[in-house]
Amino acid sequence: MAHVDLSKYRPYIVIGFVVLFTLLVLWMRGFIPAADMVTPEGVNLLGNDPWYNLRQVEQVIANFPGYAWFDAMTLYPTGDVIYWGPLFIQIISALCILAGATTRPEILVVASWVPPLMGAAMVPVTYLLARKLTDWKTGLIAAGLIAVISGNYAYRSIFAFVDHHIAETLFSTIFVLAYVVALLAARDRPLSPKSLETLKIPVITAALAGIGYLLGYFNMPTMILFALIVAAFTLVQFLLDFFQDQSSDYLVLVNVVTFGVVILGTVAFGFPHPGFDLSRYTIGHVIACAALIAGTLALYGLSVFLKERPKYYFPAALAALAALAVAVLFVALPEVYNLLISSLIAFFGEQPVTTTVLEARAWSYGAAWSTFHWGLVLAAGGAAALIWWSREKANPAHIFVLIWTGIILASTAAHLRYEYYLAANIALLAAICAGAVINVTWKDAARLLRPASSGDSSEPGERQEKAKKGKKGARARDTGKPKVPPRDRPDPLRVGAFAAVVVVTLLFGGICFGTTLEMAKTVKYGGIDSQWMEALEWMGANTPDPGVDYYAIHDEETFTYPEDSYGVMSWWDYGHWITFVSKRIPNNNPFQHGVTGPNGSAVYLTSTSEEKANRILDNIGTRYVITTHEIATGKFHAPATWADQKVQTTPFQPNFLLPVSAGSTNYQAVPFYTQQYYLTMVSRLHNFDGSMTDPGPEVLYAEYREPGTVNNSLPVVTRMEQMNATAAAAAVEAYNKNAQAGSAATLLNIFHEFRADSILHPVERVPALQHYRLVHETPQNVFVNAGENGPDLKIIKIFEYVPGAHIKGDGIIEVPVTTNTGRTFTYRQESANGEFIVPYATSGWSGEVKPTGPYRIAGTGQTFDVTEEDIQQGRTIN
Repeated sequence: MAHVDLSKYRPYIVIGFVVLFTLLVLWMRGFIPAADMVTPEGVNLLGNDPWYNLRQVEQVIANFPGYAWFDAMTLYPTGDVIYWGPLFIQIISALCILAGATTRPEILVVASWVPPLMGAAMVPVTYLLARKLTDWKTGLIAAGLIAVISGNYAYRSIFAFVDHHIAETLFSTIFVLAYVVALLAARDRPLSPKSLETLKIPVITAALAGIGYLLGYFNMPTMILFALIVAAFTLVQFLLDFFQDQSSDYLVLVNVVTFGVVILGTVAFGFPHPGFDLSRYTIGHVIACAALIAGTLALYGLSVFLKERPKYYFPAALAALAALAVAVLFVALPEVYNLLISSLIAFFGEQPVTTTVLEARAWSYGAAWSTFHWGLVLAAGGAAALIWWSREKANPAHIFVLIWTGIILASTAAHLRYEYYLAANIALLAAICAGAVINVTWKDAARLLRPASSGDSSEPGERQEKAKKGKKGARARDTGKPKVPPRDRPDPLRVGAFAAVVVVTLLFGGICFGTTLEMAKTVKYGGIDSQWMEALEWMGANTPDPGVDYYAIHDEETFTYPEDSYGVMSWWDYGHWITFVSKRIPNNNPFQHGVTGPNGSAVYLTSTSEEKANRILDNIGTRYVITTHEIATGKFHAPATWADQKVQTTPFQPNFLLPVSAGSTNYQAVPFYTQQYYLTMVSRLHNFDGSMTDPGPEVLYAEYREPGTVNNSLPVVTRMEQMNATAAAAAVEAYNKNAQAGSAATLLNIFHEFRADSILHPVERVPALQHYRLVHETPQNVFVNAGENGPDLKIIKIFEYVPGAHIKGDGIIEVPVTTNTGRTFTYRQESANGEFIVPYATSGWSGEVKPTGPYRIAGTGQTFDVTEEDIQQGRTIN
C-alpha cells in the first residue's frame, strides 16, 4: 500500500485545525447562547458591567468616535470619571455603525457578538505563540485547549457578556506574542549599529510589540501589569545572561524600541486623568515606561562594566542599587514611592470589603481546581519543561513566559478576576507539556501500534528513502512474527508517558468542553430577571426625567446638574441597570463608587436612625430608594461590611455558640437576628413598608457568656427559651440588672436561613419611617409557597423620599394602603413630641400605591385628609 507524505500537506492541515477550533469557539460561545437570548427586545445582557458598556456604546454611536471620560448619568450628584479606555467600546460602536444597527435591540445584538469573536481570535494568536515557543504540534494543542477552556475566561468571552475582559486577554496575549517574536528575532541575529540590515527585523518586531502593548493600554490601563512583567523578566534575563556569558544587547534593543513606541503612543493618546495613578490614564504611565527603559540601559551598562569581574559582583551590585533607589525615592520623591507601594498593596492585597465583590476575592485552591483541574498538572509540567530546556542556555522567550505566568498567577491568587488572564497561560503551558512528552515518546508509541513494520516509525518521506536503498524483490516468506531489533523495541516507560499525557490532556480538554457547553446552554439566566426589569421599566416611565441628556458627552469641569435633577439610592450592584434601563441616575454604581464614606449607600442601608439616613439623602440629592429582598437578606453582609469593616455584620446578625445537641459538650456557631437588624433602613423599608411594626407573639430569650470569658471567640449561650415578647423583654431587663461580669441576656430571632419569614418579625417594636412612601412593587412574592393567608413580601420595592405632612396629636395614627399589586397593609406611626409626620397623600395623588381612606388616630375617632401638596410642601394640617 502506498504511503502518503503528509508533511507536504502539513500547512493545510494546521490551518484546517486552527479554523476548526475557531469555529468551535463561535459555535459554543456565540451561536448556542444566541439562539435562546436574542428576542425582539434585543438581548438580556449578563451581569452588571455589560449594561454600562452598552450605555457607553449608545453614547459613542451618537458622538462617534467621541468618548466620554466623565459621565453625569451615574454617581449623582457628582458624576463619575471613566477610568478605562475607549478601544473596546469604539470597536463595538464601529461595528454597529457598519452593520446599520441604530435601535437599542439591534445594538444589543451586535455588541453581544463581539466577546465570542474576540474569543475566537484567541485561537490563532495562541497557536502562533505556542508555535513560536516550540513547534506546530504544541501550537495545535494550545489552540484546541484555548478554544474549550472553561471558567471566568469562557464566561467573559461568551455571547452577551459585553465587557472589556476578553479584550484584555486578547490584546495582552498579542503583546506577549509580538514581544516573544522580537526577543527571538533580536537574539538570533548579530546586532550592530553599523549594519542596518541586521537591525531591521528586530526593530520592526519590537515596534509591533509596542503596538500590541498600546492596544491593551487603549483598552485598560491595567496593561501596566505587562510593563511590570517585562521589568521582572529583564532583571532575571540579565542575571542569566551574565552568568552564562551571553550578551544582553538584544534586551536593550527590544525594550528601548518597544517601550519607546509605547511612550510615543501614550503621549499622542493624552492624559485624561490628573496625577500619577497607574490605574488610570495619567502621565505616570510615561514615567513608568521611561523608567523601564532607563533600568534596562542601567543593567546593560552594569553588566558590561562588571563583565570581567567575579560573577557574584553583578547580583551584589544590583541589590545595592535597588536599596539605594528605594532610599532615594523614599527621601527625595515620596509621592512616587508612595504611589508604587500603594499600587502594589492595592493590587496584590485584600481588604475585608473585597470579600463582598466576587471578582475581587482571593483565588482559593478549590476554585483553582474547579476551573482548571488537570490543566494545572499539565501547566506545571509545561513550566518544568521550559526550565529544563533553559538549564544550559536560557531561552529568553521561555524565561519570559515563565515570569509572565508567575505574575499572572500571583495576580489571580490575589483577585479572582485575573483568572481570565491566566487561562491563556494554562492553555499554553499545558500544551507545552503535552507537546514535549509527545515529541519524546511518540516513536515508541508508534512502534507499539505498528509491530509488523519492524519498528520502523520513520516519517513517510524517510520510509520512501529507505525503500529506494533497500533490496529489490519479494520479502522472504516467514509465517512467524517479524523479528524486531532490540533498539527498535518500544520503551514501556515512554509508551506509558505518551498514554498518560494524551489521556490527561484529553481529560482536561473534555471536562472544559463539557463545562463550557453547559454554561453556553444555561447562560441565558444570567441577565436582569423579570422582576428587576419590570421595576426599572416602571421607573423609567413613571418618575420625573432628571433633565440630563443621556447621549451627550459632558465636560467634568463645566457640567452642572439641572435644578430638578435627583439621584436614586440602592445597593451598588444595581447602579448600571438603573442608568441603562431606567435612564435615571444612581447614587452609587458597580465600580463601588458612592458606597463608602458618611454619605455612602452602605451607611444609609445599615443606618438604624431615620434622621441620620435622611441627612445622607439630603446631602446627595436622592429622591427614590429601591430595595430588594436580596439586600435585606443574602446580600446584607455586603453593606454591613462596607459600612464598618471591623464589626461587619456582628451587631445585626451575630453568631452564638450553641451545643450541637442537648447535653453535648460540642458547640456550633449559629447566626441570629438582633433588634439592630430590624431597625436598619433596608429592613424597615423592605420588610415593613416603612410602617411601625410590633414584635411577633414569641421571641428567643437568650442568656450567654461574652467572648473571651471561657476561652471562646464567640458568645456562648447558657440558656435559650422561646417566650412571649413582652415577658422576654422584661426578663432581659431583670437579668442584666444583676448579671455577673461577662454574662448578659438579649432578645434574638431565628436567622432567615432557618426560618425565612423571621425577617418580618422583630424582637421589639420598630418605629415607622416618616418620610418614605411606597410607590411601586413587583408582583412576585418572596414566599412563593406561602398560600393565600401566608406572608406576602414582594421582591423589589421602590420608595419615594418626601418631606411629609405634619399632623398634631398623640397616640398611633393609621391609614389603609393598597399597592399596585393589590396587596394591602396599614401604615401605622406612633406620635413623637405631640405630632405625626406622614408620607402618604389621601387626595390629589395619582400614583399606583394609594391610601383607601383618611388618616385616623386610633381610639379617638379623629380623621385627617392629606393632599399631595401637603406632603410635598411639608405643611402642618391642623
